[in-house]
Amino acid sequence: MIYVRSAFAWLGDGAHWSGSTGIAVRLGQHLLATALVVVIAALIAVPVGVAIGHTRRGAGIIGAIAGAARSVPTLGLLTLFALGLGIGLRAPLLALIILAIPSLLAGAYAGVQAVDPATSDAARAVGMNEMRIVTQVELPLGAPVLIGGVRAATLQVVSTATLMAYAADWGLGRYLFTGLKTRDYGQMLGGAVLVIAVALVLELALGFAQRRVAARLPHAPGGADR
Repeated sequence: MIYVRSAFAWLGDGAHWSGSTGIAVRLGQHLLATALVVVIAALIAVPVGVAIGHTRRGAGIIGAIAGAARSVPTLGLLTLFALGLGIGLRAPLLALIILAIPSLLAGAYAGVQAVDPATSDAARAVGMNEMRIVTQVELPLGAPVLIGGVRAATLQVVSTATLMAYAADWGLGRYLFTGLKTRDYGQMLGGAVLVIAVALVLELALGFAQRRVAARLPHAPGGADR
């Protein structure tokens, strides 16, 4: 209980919120890195997932990539990249991108693949080409599941992004590492509380977005709870 009180005392100290290493700056760094990682991973994974879902070929590739990526420990991968790339942001960002790809790939594939083939065939019958079928039919109908993939990837990244502090002076993870090193457990627990709070806010925001999209498409595959 004493550590809980010290954590909230640390959080309530205005001095910890200002300056170049203050909570506000560290929070901004953490969110910026999370957004950057998810965007880059999405640019890689979503087109591949959509293409496989549209053609309904290569589903084994999804399972192989997702299984391989999820089986690799992020800390071990980060250490390997840090040894090769040196101290800085490149190593943790690369490790986090690899972490985010499986959920985004699976979400894009599952969302598009779940669209009734008859719907796509009807679009072809009225003269739509394959690109228009993907962008105007399959992606809108599969959007709730796709957003579910973004939601899962974002939560994985924002939670694991504390490991950035292992190789770079960046993000909320610095409070965990510094607190552990100096035995300032109030700072360490306060940093953990901040990460949990950020993850909860993002979960609520993305869950709301997923439900709103699903509500506009009552018969969309996957629904809002996937």
